[in-house]
Amino acid sequence: MWHAAQKLLRALAEIVLFLTAAVAPSAATGDEGPRPQARARPNIIFIFADDHAAQAMSCYGSRINTTPNLDRIAAGGMLFRNCFCTNSICGPSRAVVLTGKHSHINGFLGNNNSRFNGGQPTFPKMFQAAGYETAIVGKWHLVSDPTGFDTWKILVGQGTYYNPVLIENGRKVRHEGYVTDVITDLALDFLKRERDPSKPFVLMYHHKAPHREWEPSLRHLTLFDGVDIPEPPTLFDDYRGRGTAAHVQQMKVVRDLNRLDLKLVAPKDLNAAQLEKWTAAYEPKNRAFRAAHLAGKELAHWKYERYIKDYLRCVACLDENVGRVLDYLDQSGLAKNTVVVYSSDQGFYLGEHGWFDKRFMYEESYRMPLLVRWPGVTKPGAVCDSLVSNLDFAETFLEMAGLSAPADMQGQSLVPLLSGAIPPDWRQSLYYHYYEYPAVHMVNKHEGVRTPRFKLINFYELGEWELYDLTRDPHEMHSVYADPAYAATAKDLKAELARLRGYYHVPPNPLPGGAKSRAAAR
Repeated sequence: MWHAAQKLLRALAEIVLFLTAAVAPSAATGDEGPRPQARARPNIIFIFADDHAAQAMSCYGSRINTTPNLDRIAAGGMLFRNCFCTNSICGPSRAVVLTGKHSHINGFLGNNNSRFNGGQPTFPKMFQAAGYETAIVGKWHLVSDPTGFDTWKILVGQGTYYNPVLIENGRKVRHEGYVTDVITDLALDFLKRERDPSKPFVLMYHHKAPHREWEPSLRHLTLFDGVDIPEPPTLFDDYRGRGTAAHVQQMKVVRDLNRLDLKLVAPKDLNAAQLEKWTAAYEPKNRAFRAAHLAGKELAHWKYERYIKDYLRCVACLDENVGRVLDYLDQSGLAKNTVVVYSSDQGFYLGEHGWFDKRFMYEESYRMPLLVRWPGVTKPGAVCDSLVSNLDFAETFLEMAGLSAPADMQGQSLVPLLSGAIPPDWRQSLYYHYYEYPAVHMVNKHEGVRTPRFKLINFYELGEWELYDLTRDPHEMHSVYADPAYAATAKDLKAELARLRGYYHVPPNPLPGGAKSRAAAR
């Protein structure tokens, strides 16, 4: 009932907001601060990174790096400790954000052989219809051209770190420089010169970093040299407590990183001057590596250090550039009525379980960072532990502007949480589904349900289930699915998984032949 009442209030408030947007006061009224509906329609800047793990952010307690500018967003707003993705892979996460619908509904199941249907409803189109100016700069990765944007400047596919080509409203343009800097330059161009200052705006400011192959900016090539980055305690995990899927993946730091990942060969996109700087930074270290003839754990340590330092160098540049945008918002006065949201399309493995990449429903790749700074509404330094998802982003953005979300969106607006209240009927479980197999990294298809304490995963084409008690086993080292002490929990979670499948209109999963699979599905 609470959710229905909120939608009715939003519909009524939208009419008022449309008439009063230009003159509505932005100052707080009383001790509780202004209600979202009583303010001028806010601008929204949605910063989306690619593969940025929460454990590589100091506001989330990172042991291996600092992110002072991302910490500014957290300090000025709310940090969500339990934000999770619906499908841990790049394109599908972006499609979910745009539509507020799970992958099986929006049609973008995986990066391979999917093309986003730009004709379907998306939140940018709804903002356009309400008089907002909309823009996206940076990574898109949905194959089809963007729709619902007044301005779009997107990387070609995954894009390149050095001297990237962007498609700018249909025209290809090559930019000299580093991709994170270039994307920020384009975002600032929109904010300073290109937008209509009489309109509120939505800017989707989307980065390539820190995606594979983790190629740093030239000014960060030697950052962390001489620093020994602590290894995660599960780097040499043998997967003894897990099922088949964990054993057969192809994303191990010590086995599956290639020569380009490890910077044993130079990237192809560098110009001559850039290559000279790149070679000066890496070749002395590469010569020392070749001369050392490392093996066993010494080789594993070297690969981990090379991987994690390059990843963190990319994050450092990302953080610097977010700071450039935050500084402009402060200097221009836009910060007063601009919501700033920071997230990443999913989490990432930074050596945990011996892995890089994502895809699994295990915590490191399942968890997304989420920071929201909403001046006058969200209390600075606030923290939220409620279960939230990228499925919620579209509805949240719409309610921030007083707009009604379509009834077929599947998320829940986070506005109540951002306003400091937890609705009594807030969700207690989340549904997950990963589809892309066989494919790079060979992570088997699976679906699952997560509650505040437990996680049940169904590797349905293997006919295997895994159950984790996240309170007793936060690193998910030992499935307790076969433990009789957890039989009732497994039964309850299977029932909840079935309920969520029905609630989200999930079609039946294909099952392989054999008694094992049929029995496991029951």
